[in-house]
Amino acid sequence: MESEKGIVAFVPIIMGSKSDLDHARAIAEGLRAFGIEYEIRVASAHKAARYLLDMLAGYEADPRPKVYITVAGRSNALSGLVDANVAAPVIACPPYSDRFSGVDVFSSLRMPSGVAPAVVLEPKGAALLAAKMLSLADPSLRERIAQAQESATRRVIDDDQALQRETP
Repeated sequence: MESEKGIVAFVPIIMGSKSDLDHARAIAEGLRAFGIEYEIRVASAHKAARYLLDMLAGYEADPRPKVYITVAGRSNALSGLVDANVAAPVIACPPYSDRFSGVDVFSSLRMPSGVAPAVVLEPKGAALLAAKMLSLADPSLRERIAQAQESATRRVIDDDQALQRETP
């Protein structure tokens, strides 16, 4: 499937609970910047495993190229369960937990053998990694990423030059 922007890619963003919505929305904002379609869903691996597996079966039947992004903290079974049941890449983007001082991130980092979601802690970084993965099959997306990177480079250089003009 192609549009004038290139291949129509898709990113399901799956949260473990609605309390992760702000984090998921930040990921969605990053995906929108690259023109990538997404959908935000809630499905707990602990509390609604069958519901999650049915959801994944529907996504897997969809022929569009996809990358899953999971948003779950505490005990992150969500990322492992998704990764073990899909062929596409999975990016775990757990929200920071003040309650656990961030220690719960280890549940995202240590997965069993044969389960390999990538872990990116910043929502915009997770969106960028998904875009880069999807760009392997989409030259127009690759160009949009290159433009975004050039823009970021230009901002840094402009900031440095402005600082040099201000510094006595």
